[in-house]
Amino acid sequence: MESNKVVGILGIGLIGGSMALGLRKSGWAKACIGIDTNRPNQKRALELGLIDQLLPLEEALQVIDILIIATPVDNLVEQLPNMLDQFNDKQIVIEVGSTKSPIYEALKNHPRRKQFVSTHPMAGTEFSGPEAAIDGLFEGKRCVICDQELSDPDAEKTIESLYQDGLQMNLIYMDSISHDVHTAYISHISHICSFALANTVLEKEKDEKRIFELASTGFESTVRLAKSSPETWIQIFHQNQENLMDVLDEYINTLLKYKGLMLSGSYDKLKEELAKANDIGRILNRK
Repeated sequence: MESNKVVGILGIGLIGGSMALGLRKSGWAKACIGIDTNRPNQKRALELGLIDQLLPLEEALQVIDILIIATPVDNLVEQLPNMLDQFNDKQIVIEVGSTKSPIYEALKNHPRRKQFVSTHPMAGTEFSGPEAAIDGLFEGKRCVICDQELSDPDAEKTIESLYQDGLQMNLIYMDSISHDVHTAYISHISHICSFALANTVLEKEKDEKRIFELASTGFESTVRLAKSSPETWIQIFHQNQENLMDVLDEYINTLLKYKGLMLSGSYDKLKEELAKANDIGRILNRK
């Protein structure tokens, strides 16, 4: 489905680059213009064919219909209000970050708030940069739209089309506070635990050859997320700290329970606990 929209993308990495690929391939975007303050990323994105051209932000704002901001979340709080100040009445801006409450607070009184749509496409890998962009990354995945009642209905419909028709995603809706609670449990805890496991192994297992030789698919899949960008995730952990503290407390308590059962020799009880965990498969295998 073609929309004849010119889309600007600020931040041409895994998410921004993959969105550009998807929107161009589907024909939803008439053109994708790259906007990135990282010059090596700019050059590489153009070489890889992720975007049609590169423009400074000021020039891009003269020609784009939609701006996608795919930069680290700390930058969003400062960038978005200033960018909205420069928009005309028909332009739309979205961001694709993993935390929503700080953005909600930063924009709640902005006169152009209705031109902003808060989104979180739930897809990604542990890699970053333009080379990490993947054709079809978002197909069949879910995208969260937050605080839809605060956006202009026409603007929201346009962004719904961007995700559904342009990127073949399924949409779900929730408020910013609920989003941050749920992502702390489903996404953020997975990353921080992966980092912790990797550091534990690196600290205690000094023989790198043995790590390489003995690491099976179970270990590799569990620590895969530890290869993610620290710059990206330290900002997410910081912005969602309150929720993440609650999740970490629950997780630590669960580990201590398992440790206590092992120390007391209560392996039948531990087996029951592990059997409970198997139920996650039923949830994740839903059609």
